Amino acid sequence: MFIQRRVRAKIFVTAAATALMLSACAPTDTDVVTLDFFQFKPEAVGSFDKIISEFEAQNPGINVVQNHVPNADTAIRTLLVKNKTPDVLTLNTNGNYGKLAEAGVFADLSDHPAADTVLPAVKDIVQELGSRTPSEVNALPFSSNASGVLYNKDLFAKYDVDPPRTWDELIEAAETFKANGVTPFYTTLKDAWTVGPAFVNLGGALQPEGFFEDLKSRDGKVSFSKDYPEAAEKLKTLFSYGQPDAASRDYNAGNAAFGAGEAAMYLQGSYAIPAIRAANPDANIGSFPYPASNDPAETVVVSGVDVGISIGRDTEHPEEARKFTEFLLSQEVVEAYAKEQSAFSPLKASPPNEDPALEGLAPYFTEGRLIGFIDHQIPSSLPLAPLLQEFALGGSTDNLLASLDNEWNKIAARTISNEKDKP
Repeated sequence: MFIQRRVRAKIFVTAAATALMLSACAPTDTDVVTLDFFQFKPEAVGSFDKIISEFEAQNPGINVVQNHVPNADTAIRTLLVKNKTPDVLTLNTNGNYGKLAEAGVFADLSDHPAADTVLPAVKDIVQELGSRTPSEVNALPFSSNASGVLYNKDLFAKYDVDPPRTWDELIEAAETFKANGVTPFYTTLKDAWTVGPAFVNLGGALQPEGFFEDLKSRDGKVSFSKDYPEAAEKLKTLFSYGQPDAASRDYNAGNAAFGAGEAAMYLQGSYAIPAIRAANPDANIGSFPYPASNDPAETVVVSGVDVGISIGRDTEHPEEARKFTEFLLSQEVVEAYAKEQSAFSPLKASPPNEDPALEGLAPYFTEGRLIGFIDHQIPSSLPLAPLLQEFALGGSTDNLLASLDNEWNKIAARTISNEKDKP
């Protein structure tokens, strides 16, 4: 009996000591730092939940709260007005991001360990959008997309069509499908924005170098009317090969229809692949860049940083925020996310994405043959989407380009400084 008591007492003392040691090692509630993580992609909430769980397991003193918002541009401006800039943010690096970066909302990440791991062409796409100063880096790429033409590999094989490498080959392919009763391009004109991907590809590839810099200078050297007729005419040609009910079909309907094999090609980028596969997991999807001209050497891929990582400039937890962003931007995390979301890793060390749907676009990343989305250079107050929608539904090239010039000039007169007027 005495021996049993001694053993029990020893076990109790040992357990108590162990508990005391563990409690001494574990952070208390007052030691835990909570980071506000602004996350804008609804389809990625689950992916980031897993990332956060892994990070918190390795960093018990840091708690990360993911705040998903349905309308990121509006939500971030509301938070800024309330002086509640999140500690860490994911943002689509577009024109709105550029304005916030220039306004000094985000910290400088030029000395961040991940800054030198990014593909130079991808880093340039972000920097061209704007930064607080020319030397600052206000967002680091986490995930890249690519805007190309998606195609049904089974239909291409059935009618012995190869992925086109020139404009003439693209039109020849469309004619082949049309002649065989197959819709060449599934188009979704109920949603105005869905004309944009084709427009940015054709316009970006065919516009003169430095077009938007010259346009902002307001010196009259360039204009949409002068420099975009070829792009506009080719845009009209592509949409002329759409199905008859295009005006009543939206993006969701397009994803489902293309996934079901109702058209040979789809004028959307890599971002549409998960939705197409959700509609039909067996969809045999391929991709190729827009051949805007008849010279394959001129072909480029339009790419955007679908997810950029930033830190709030005035965060109260800069050390913890940097630790979390270092984890986010690690090669393992970036590549896992890219695989889940059918995206491209922006890191130099990453191998090409092995998703067969992306194989036609992947080489352009490793070769650096990329350009940014030109609509990111166009102010959001310019009604680009409805103008393109009206054009694709039967509008004239002259009216479209004149409208773009008129809207640009009205906005520029209010917001863009004329360099010639500066002292």
